[in-house]
Amino acid sequence: MAGTVRQPTIDELFDGVRMGDRAIIGRAITLIESRNPEHQKKAQELLHRLLPYAGKAQRVGISGVPGVGKSTFIENLGMWLVSRGHKVAVLAVDPSSGRTGGSILGDKTRMEQLSASESAFIRPSPSAGVLGGVARATRETMVILETAGFDTVLVETVGTGQSETMVADMVDFFLVLMLPGAGDELQGIKKGILELADMVAINKADIFAEKLKQAVREYKSALHILTDASPSWHPPVVTCSGLKGEGVPELWDRIEKHRRIMAESGEREARRREQRLTWLDAQIKDRLLSDFYGNAGVKANLISLTEAVREGEVTVSAAVEQLLSGYQPE
Repeated sequence: MAGTVRQPTIDELFDGVRMGDRAIIGRAITLIESRNPEHQKKAQELLHRLLPYAGKAQRVGISGVPGVGKSTFIENLGMWLVSRGHKVAVLAVDPSSGRTGGSILGDKTRMEQLSASESAFIRPSPSAGVLGGVARATRETMVILETAGFDTVLVETVGTGQSETMVADMVDFFLVLMLPGAGDELQGIKKGILELADMVAINKADIFAEKLKQAVREYKSALHILTDASPSWHPPVVTCSGLKGEGVPELWDRIEKHRRIMAESGEREARRREQRLTWLDAQIKDRLLSDFYGNAGVKANLISLTEAVREGEVTVSAAVEQLLSGYQPE
């Protein structure tokens, strides 16, 4: 057909990714994000070939409350890393992107300098908008970028809900950005996000200088009463200014220190092994749910049973039994 763009072969994608060809990297990521069954089959074949070359990057999750300045911080950190010879990839996990039509990274103009760097690669969330699909694409994109030679992967997450746990389960280090004024902030922060943190960084230190000491004390106190995830590491509380770059080198030194300690103790590889098992479990559940709700037998009864449960005409247990009895895996 005239005008049809020829799709690269698996060999071409493999060679292009290994050589760091940015156009081919983009095509490979688009392939794994596709929901087309044929594309998925091709993507899995490619990933199987790439997998032995991946896994060497430092994976850092970055979260924080809305307005904390994640994008400015990530751009400054990314540019600092690039200036020291690193190749940096920035990915996003935002399950709301499919509903809002955008992602937390949004337009790349939010990171103008970093997106223009040949040593950086920025990829917003796929527009699928389903957490399982977004997380799968993010994990598999990591394989592509690590194989292409990116030694640092920064995963930005929206700052609320289940996406935080999902990101923590795919990175080596989870950094939580907070604002000064800890007394008010702590009221609105779920305990869960602090439990995930490998470090808390209080951002915008240049703007809220008078509140810093109190904020540091209160976050340290909050972390002190939580059980550390590792016997080798207690999450520190640091201050920084993403806008001015103050405290960024020291912050990265802490992340590198964590990497050394975890590697020497064997916890880094142990953490990755557990993450693979968590990912296996998540993928099984995601696939089963997708197959269940897409099943013809389930679709035929779901609307009427949903209405009957809503009106109190059928118990939830009875509705579940009917749906499961009508579910015939294809």
